[in-house]
Amino acid sequence: MDIKVNDIIITKKEHPCKNNEFLVLRVGMDFKIRCTKCGREVMVPRSKIEKNIKKVISQNGEN
Repeated sequence: MDIKVNDIIITKKEHPCKNNEFLVLRVGMDFKIRCTKCGREVMVPRSKIEKNIKKVISQNGEN
């Protein structure tokens, strides 16, 4: 998957605050993502997050 820092990802499972959009803060073996609704930051292993991504919204205008 081609995911970069500052992209917004939409996940299959939602956060406990009922939001499923996250801002990507760090990319590597682990992803650091921030919930766009409540601001909580979470570190997630790459293998787990790649299975859970429904859609990627790039910040440079590309989908």
